[in-house]
Formats: sequence, C-alpha cells, structure tokens
Amino acid sequence: MRIHIILLLVIGLFPFAANSQALKYSNEFLSLGVGGRAAGMGSAVVAGVNDATAAYWNPAGLLHVKDQAQLAVMHNEQFAGIVKHDYGTFAYRLNDKSVAALTFIRVGVDDIPNTLDLFQNGQIDYSRIQSFSAVDYAFMGSYARQLGIEGLSVGANVKIIRRIVGEFASAWGFGFDAGAQYNYRKWKMGISLRDVTSTFNVWEYSFSQSQKQVLLQTNNKLPGNTLEITIPRTIIGVSRRFNVFNKFSIEPEINADITFDGQRNVLVSNHIINIDPRMGMDLGYKNIIFLRSGIMNIQKEKNFDGTSKLNYTPTLGIGLQINNLAIDYALSNVGGVSSLPYSNIISLRLNINKKS
Repeated sequence: MRIHIILLLVIGLFPFAANSQALKYSNEFLSLGVGGRAAGMGSAVVAGVNDATAAYWNPAGLLHVKDQAQLAVMHNEQFAGIVKHDYGTFAYRLNDKSVAALTFIRVGVDDIPNTLDLFQNGQIDYSRIQSFSAVDYAFMGSYARQLGIEGLSVGANVKIIRRIVGEFASAWGFGFDAGAQYNYRKWKMGISLRDVTSTFNVWEYSFSQSQKQVLLQTNNKLPGNTLEITIPRTIIGVSRRFNVFNKFSIEPEINADITFDGQRNVLVSNHIINIDPRMGMDLGYKNIIFLRSGIMNIQKEKNFDGTSKLNYTPTLGIGLQINNLAIDYALSNVGGVSSLPYSNIISLRLNINKKS
C-alpha cells in the first residue's frame, strides 16, 4: 500500500498527468509470451512453470529452479521476419529459500521507410528517404522466496520499459508484477498479477517544423506528450502431474486471463470482467522427450450473415532435454489471432551447476 501511495505522488509531479490515458492494449508486446514450452502449451503455464522463464510468467515459480543457475533464451520472427522478438533470462539461486533473476525482452520492427521528408521544394526526392526502427524493450529484475507455509512460494518483478519509434517518439515506463504458487502433493496452483500497481509510460514526441507541416497537410493529428497507463490484470491457473508406468508423465494445465478494462472479445465477456481461458498439455517420456499441445484465444467470431461461431487457436510443441541443455520448439500463433500466420518459436535453456 505504501509503494502504491508513493507512486501516485511521484506521478503527480509529471507535467504529463493532465494528458494521462488508460489504454486497453498498452505495452501489448509484453503479452506475446516467452519460451517454446509455454508457446506449445497455449501459454497455460502460470501454475506449473518451474524454470528461468518463470521470471516472465510467474516470478514465484523461480523458487523451483533446481540448479545453481539457469540461462534461458529465445528468438522468434513474425510476419515473414518483419517483427523480431528476442528474450533472455538469467536466474541464480541465492540460497535454499530464494532465487533472483534478470530478464531482457526486445520486440522490434527495423528498416521502416521515413517519407516525411520525401518532398523538397515541392519535388519528390527519393534520396531523402531514411529508415528507422520501432523497438520495445523491457528489463526486469525478479525475486522469489519460500514462505513459512509448506509448498507456498511468492515472487515479484520490478520492470523498466523503454519504447522508441525512430527519432519521433520515445517513452520510459515503470511497473511491478507479483505472483504466487502453491504445491499440494501433485496439484499446482498459481496466480500472476501483471502491472499490479498499474504501469506508467511517459511518452515524448519530437518532430521538425517541416515534418509537422506534412502531418497537418495529410490530416494527421500532432501527438502531444502524454502519460500512458497499463491497467492491472490477473492470471490464475491450476495443473497436476500424473506419472504413468514410471516412464511417462502427463501434466495438463488450465489458465484464466482476467481483465477489468472494458469488454473484450473473449469467451466470458462483459463491461465489468473478461475471462480468457487457455489450456495446455505436456506429455513427457523419461523427462527426456516432450510433446505439447494447447488451445488459446477462444472467442466468438461473427460471419457475414450475422451468425457467430466459436473459434480457437491450437498450438503444438516438442522438447528435448540433453543433460544440462533443453531445446524447445513450438508452432504457435504468437499474437493469438486465428487469421494470422503461425510462427516457429525456438528456445534454449542451459542448467549451470558448480563442479563437485
């Protein structure tokens, strides 16, 4: 509560506060997900995640990292390589009851042509076309700790966001995430609170006088410095692991993404609360080979004749654990839109331990 009050006081000092706005899809690049295992399971991993990627999905899951340290990385390209999505986490066990992690995320579109300066003295001059990048960065510090209750762990993220659109716009953001996991026998329950105190992005815009004239002549509104607010959301999940014949393991999980920022096109939708369910399955053989599948983005889509149908996005994935190296691959629609092409997602995880 004290942190929340301090944040509100600090934000009140910004001159942008009068232009603040709470956007439904603010910082949406942080909703793309990370890791091949999670992508193969339809992003339903909040309860069962137990490796370095927990720093993103549910920081409380970092406590279940069994190694001294873990390094997880991922690279993904969408829309024929136009959008590049890179991710990395380094998790380190501090002691038996606590784990810390550092995370880096980059989502960017490079080589975008800038045609604002295309005209010179009323003539088209193609040599004046330059390219720029639109890039979103996130830096997160995570901490997880075991509490006095057996099976209960909690965790939190502090995140700094940097968003850059060429030389025209840039923003700094700051926010918190929190999470908890509770394991009871073979049952696992988890909750992840994203942007728990709201995340604040302060945007600044910069255009030359000639660029402003071009924008106005083409009926574009000149943007002004503003404060963008990301509304909190809650993700809850439950999973259970079943061992079969001492060789096979089956771990299904179901998650529910709950938002309170106005009506969305999800399975349970109204103006007060929206619930977007996700389901995933992880089938393992001797903890070496894994086959995964999932369902996400369950929603009603309207046809041209006015009727509607229930649609969803399936996902598939495989995993291979070779000594201290894990390789995960997934075929998934990262954006969760059924009409968009699927992406090939590859991630690696390296377990690091001290030599005995």
